[in-house]
Amino acid sequence: MAISNPVARPAPASRRDVLPGLGLLLLIAVVGLFIVKWQPYYLRAFTAATNHSIGASIVSGSSAAPPEASLQAAWDYARAYFLAIWQAMVLGLLLAATIESSVPRDLVVRWLGASSGRSSLLGGVLSLPGMMCTCCTAPVAVGLRRSGTAPGAATAFFLGNPTLNPAVLVFLLFTLGWQWALLRLVLGVLLVFGGAWAAMRLGGSLAGPTPVEAQPAPTPTGPWLSRWFRSLGRLIVQLLPEYIVIVGLLGFARAFLFPTAGPDLGNSLPVMIGLAIAGTLFVIPTAGEIPIIQTMLGFGMGAGPAGVLLLTLAPVSLPSLVMVGRALPARLLIGLGVWTAVLGLVAGGLAILGGL
Repeated sequence: MAISNPVARPAPASRRDVLPGLGLLLLIAVVGLFIVKWQPYYLRAFTAATNHSIGASIVSGSSAAPPEASLQAAWDYARAYFLAIWQAMVLGLLLAATIESSVPRDLVVRWLGASSGRSSLLGGVLSLPGMMCTCCTAPVAVGLRRSGTAPGAATAFFLGNPTLNPAVLVFLLFTLGWQWALLRLVLGVLLVFGGAWAAMRLGGSLAGPTPVEAQPAPTPTGPWLSRWFRSLGRLIVQLLPEYIVIVGLLGFARAFLFPTAGPDLGNSLPVMIGLAIAGTLFVIPTAGEIPIIQTMLGFGMGAGPAGVLLLTLAPVSLPSLVMVGRALPARLLIGLGVWTAVLGLVAGGLAILGGL
């Protein structure tokens, strides 16, 4: 039995309240995504088609192995990662603050508040234009939940952005081939909507109360600008410090998470299981999985481990799961991590069977 939204539906908003808030959200989304995502990825698609590559591996560069664990390795990774994603992170925070402060709760609840397949499907569809990595999507997912979005719809949005990113599918087509793009698309749909189904079933019924921040908040009051800055400041203070620390720790731990690529990796099941865990926890910028896989394949890694990384590196990461932990129950997030790792192993097995 589907779990209904536990919070009473807000009073209907007037057109005078809806149009300014929704208009501002659309303006920030369209202008921001054009600058940060749509135009750069359009140009990057030509690079992928011409060079059959979109750059070096953020894990190991052009080497077979990541650097040894050290403070320098942590700093180098954090710096490279933040240079790649900072614009999208700023956009994500702006969108989240605008959703919380400016879009009427009634509108959000009406479209995304039901614990139903329709709301989850809409959440997944709305994720497609975003093309954000999992960490940049996390603040928006938090803002949606605080505004009354059901767990299933918020989960579909959170997983759909990085997993079903249309630009990444195009890059895969030009770099690794149509078989890899199809594998990502089919299993990606299963991952996103399987995760949304789990959120519908479990999101409101887990043992113990969900965090206060996970409950749709009352409609904010006061002057619009002060509401917006309050929402933005709260998101920055609550989400960014833990995010920065965890990214640095993962950069430090690259040598432990990723083995030296080579023919000896083959299609070993223990290696695939280890990479499923590492890929689920590790954090990368949008499309970062492609050069990682290409580099490791170039040194002789088997198709099985490559398939595992194809499905696990992008959808979630330890930092993003920690961030959305303020909006979704912990047991659900653990389940999403396990679901991602399991489907990664399925992808690895299909890559082996398909002779990719």
